[in-house]
Amino acid sequence: MATISLCMIVKNEERVLARCLDSVRDAVDEIIIVDTGSTDNTKKIAMEYTDKVYDFKWIDDFSAARNFSFSKAEKDFVMWLDADDVITTDNLKLLIALKDELDNTDAVMMKYNTAFDETGNPTFSYYRERIIRRSAPHSWKGRVHEVVVYSGKTVYSEAAVNHYSVKTHYTTRNLDIYEKQLAAGEILQPRDAFYYARELYYHKKYNKAIDKFCDFLSEENGWIENKIEACKILSFCYREIGDIDKAIESLSQSFVYDIPRAEICCELGNLFMFLNQYEKAVYWFETALTLPQNQNTGAFVDLNSNGYLPCIQLCVCYDKLKNYELAEEYNRRAGDYRPDSAAFLQNINYFKALHQSGVL
Repeated sequence: MATISLCMIVKNEERVLARCLDSVRDAVDEIIIVDTGSTDNTKKIAMEYTDKVYDFKWIDDFSAARNFSFSKAEKDFVMWLDADDVITTDNLKLLIALKDELDNTDAVMMKYNTAFDETGNPTFSYYRERIIRRSAPHSWKGRVHEVVVYSGKTVYSEAAVNHYSVKTHYTTRNLDIYEKQLAAGEILQPRDAFYYARELYYHKKYNKAIDKFCDFLSEENGWIENKIEACKILSFCYREIGDIDKAIESLSQSFVYDIPRAEICCELGNLFMFLNQYEKAVYWFETALTLPQNQNTGAFVDLNSNGYLPCIQLCVCYDKLKNYELAEEYNRRAGDYRPDSAAFLQNINYFKALHQSGVL
């Protein structure tokens, strides 16, 4: 059985660190905690789980801290988690079983679930490089939104990590780091250029975000999945400043990079709904239902976009078009995906009233 070193970087995580470590401790053989300047009880909590707690002076570089944490590992493989991550009971069993299957493996990709529905099922997910053979060439790159660059055989695991953030506001930390880099004359690599533009969008700097997304999309380099995501967020920016034509054009630009994605089709449907053009919205939502889910690419995947979301929106569209039979049918289909959805349950009462009034 392979052994795993869990390597974490933390700062002021007293609310969630124990939750994280309790969820994963049975699957790992070593715990390494690198503290980057906590002023709360984070280090005290960490010391209840391991004696390998290190200080690292924060230098506005997540990769530097991650690489330092990995350098302290002694087991066969290194694994990373953030303090607000959790390994559920089912995923813990899969992770433990995985340790018997790593003989010819250098890296393990695991799903990262970051949003959930009313019953706790994931609605937004993407794959991350999660476990790396310690002896294989590897290094963290990027000051923000860091990524492990590695070589060797990669496998995709069924085990997943759930991200349960307790943060109540989004700080400017990441944006500030990027702007310090730019002020120092550094050239952002394509991946960083994408994430910088996304940070601008998060902080409602829409016009500047538009410029940076357009710059990113004009570059020859850059990962296709980031290009597609950039088209989607660029559309959000245009919608925020009231330019719906450009919002539609931005989504359409994503078709240059790959076949239409369900997420893009749903966003087109949403825009046409906003314009009260329900026949066009119907086309895009129905198209979304025909498309396969994007798997094993590392792309951000809205798991609702292939089922629940287009169905619930088609219910609304057909209701607006006074095709109440199809509207009710799509609501039923939405309930097949998410039976506890508030919108689905509210619609049941709506259609019951239509039946009672003789409309249906």
